Amino acid sequence: MAEATDPVTQTALLTTADGRPLKTALAEAQAKARRRAFLLVVPLILFVIMTFLIPIGYMLKRSFEHDGFASSAPAMVAWFAANPDFDPTNPPEEAYAALVSDLARMQVEKTTGMAGTRINYSVPGTISLFKGGARAAKNLTPPFKEALLAVDAEWGRPALWRGMQSASHVYTAEFYLVASDRKLTDDGWARGGDKERIYLYLFFKTFLISGIITFLCLLLAFPVAHLLATLPMAKSSLLMIFVLLPFWTSLLVRTTSWIALLQEQGVANDLLVALGLITEEGRLTMMYNMTGTIVAMTHVLLPFMILPLYSVMKVIPPSYARAARSLGATSWTTFRRVYLPQTLPGIAAGSLLVFILAVGYYITPALVGGADGQLISNLISFHMSKSNWSLAAAIAAMLLASILLLYWLYDRLVGIDRLKFG
Repeated sequence: MAEATDPVTQTALLTTADGRPLKTALAEAQAKARRRAFLLVVPLILFVIMTFLIPIGYMLKRSFEHDGFASSAPAMVAWFAANPDFDPTNPPEEAYAALVSDLARMQVEKTTGMAGTRINYSVPGTISLFKGGARAAKNLTPPFKEALLAVDAEWGRPALWRGMQSASHVYTAEFYLVASDRKLTDDGWARGGDKERIYLYLFFKTFLISGIITFLCLLLAFPVAHLLATLPMAKSSLLMIFVLLPFWTSLLVRTTSWIALLQEQGVANDLLVALGLITEEGRLTMMYNMTGTIVAMTHVLLPFMILPLYSVMKVIPPSYARAARSLGATSWTTFRRVYLPQTLPGIAAGSLLVFILAVGYYITPALVGGADGQLISNLISFHMSKSNWSLAAAIAAMLLASILLLYWLYDRLVGIDRLKFG
């Protein structure tokens, strides 16, 4: 290192061995270090973008997008665009003429099923209506309104025309209305009947069951974590192996094991019958219902509660409890006022982790839940694979929004920075 003189201030400047100002050399070295650090995390950034952000973005896009009708009925799309304020209770002849033209086109291009299926999402029972109308369209003559109504009077339903108007737009919020148990009627969107309100009920049921599972995991995990934190190293290591053992076993194996244990002819019922606690005819139904879902999911998610609790309890000095007892506190008072408050970060972290995992669980409820033990994730899977991809995306987006709202409420009430996972 050498010294040079600043010609302006006439003060000495520190320079490197090659004569560059030290400040400039340090800035270049720091910039080089930042570039190197960025290049190291580029693979992780690309991984997050490809496997997380892009799929979520595509899901959100699909929840608003469906071109099944818009791409199959150009004449209707053009007519709806030119007449946005038409009366759905009495569409004019021009509307029926455009509809007949599109039905004839669908019959030729074999897109009747796609268009009918799109309308069927908001107005059930229209797939057969579209197929019948498309077969008859080539033989219809003006006036088209009377001719089409003669084929089937359902073509005059206001709900059908409202549905076609909504479906004429590629992007629509209609699927969120359906996912909110709304139904398209002749007078517009309205709340569905008791037997039609299934989505919000499943949302409530999913969050309730997840809360029950979280509570049960906390009750079971707290004493286990306390033992792990207080036992001698040899014994705690052995207990930790038992805690981690489920992670070394397939989730499918663990779930089917509960089927063998809890079914009516399973191990648990056989044992109760052998002990005389129940009769052969009074075997308990603990599988393919909500009981099976709660038991199996509690077992699967229990380690996710134990580990955060253990990480917090391990660093709590035992001297705090001894000091409280020496000052006259009872065991209950010591636990409630000294030990429990120090475990709250672990309780919060474990509860949040278990609850979020439970809300989105799919395999276990599908295998052991039966019709009564299904959660919202099972309905999403059904619509995604067999029914309506856009409706599945809308339900998933609503579930994502609910989870983000819970995160926000937790951050406001407790603070995310207080979480401790390890």
